[in-house]
Amino acid sequence: MTVVQVNAERPYDVTVGRGIVAGLPAALGGATRVAVVHPPVLADAARRLTADVPAQVSLLEVPAGEDAKTAAVLADLWGRLAEAGFTRGDAIVGFGGGATTDLAGFVASSWLRGVRYVSVPTTLLAMVDAAVGGKTGINLPHGKNLVGAFWEPAAVFCDLDFLGTLPADDLRGGLAEMVKHGFIADERTLELFEADPAAMRDPASDALAEAVTRSIAVKAAVVSGDLREATSVGGRVGRELLNYGHTLGHAIERREHYRWRHGYAVSVGVRYAALLSARLGHADDGFVARHTDILASVGLPLTYAPDAFAELRATMNLDKKTRGAALRFVLLDAVAAPFIAEAPDERVLEAAYADLTA
Repeated sequence: MTVVQVNAERPYDVTVGRGIVAGLPAALGGATRVAVVHPPVLADAARRLTADVPAQVSLLEVPAGEDAKTAAVLADLWGRLAEAGFTRGDAIVGFGGGATTDLAGFVASSWLRGVRYVSVPTTLLAMVDAAVGGKTGINLPHGKNLVGAFWEPAAVFCDLDFLGTLPADDLRGGLAEMVKHGFIADERTLELFEADPAAMRDPASDALAEAVTRSIAVKAAVVSGDLREATSVGGRVGRELLNYGHTLGHAIERREHYRWRHGYAVSVGVRYAALLSARLGHADDGFVARHTDILASVGLPLTYAPDAFAELRATMNLDKKTRGAALRFVLLDAVAAPFIAEAPDERVLEAAYADLTA
């Protein structure tokens, strides 16, 4: 078991290990009522999870995946909390993948202006990304995560035993965020992928456990240094660093009506970011090739539809990093050497996309 501390306004621990969800009842101590937000596939697991919780438990089932992150589902949850008489002394648990924990965290942030929230991510992507950092939210038809709030959890339990229940594609999708964390901050993570790509796809491997823990530590460190994502300038990059690869990635997700896995879209977006950096005269060819080789080694997608750039470019204008009319990208010169590219030449953006789809 490893404990990673996030130094937020209200510091909290991310516990990583096997069998560690046994600590959940203690994290919910003092609550009279506990609501567990979960997808349908985890209904039975949610009952087992809360069997020893000394509180009145409400199991709140929501649609699977991104279909849960809508205003309609959010309003329905508010109504169910009201009917159950939830007060500010009660607690909400997010139990599931990243979409579920995003939604549950937003419910907790908005109910009575904020109640205790505990995150129990069950997918690799949620463990290394959505469950850590305090970002919560829902989607709109216009784009992803456009409505939300910063709301730190009281505790996060990343139980690696859940990884053994994941389909191979779901596990692979989470690896994209881990590769991203390696490039933005941690050479050792990249070395683990290069040394044994098969181990990164094995939920029982010690190498994957180490990489997961390191990835969570990267996100915790970045978040602790910039809790509310202040605007980055030039080489002074704060929490926006975590958006490496996400500008194009989120646009792909929207074009696919959120039917592409987030990690798959991020994989393509990360490779595009490396190609764009090279086109702007920063990253060298070897750095770009390293992106391609690592992503390919674990079976992640490297390219996207050649004729989609105009549509993707229009969607990128809604990216959260955009300031005024200026599109901004988080890019890298090298591992752990970030910079902000503001309003890159449109011809360069299109040329980098042509490189991606060649």
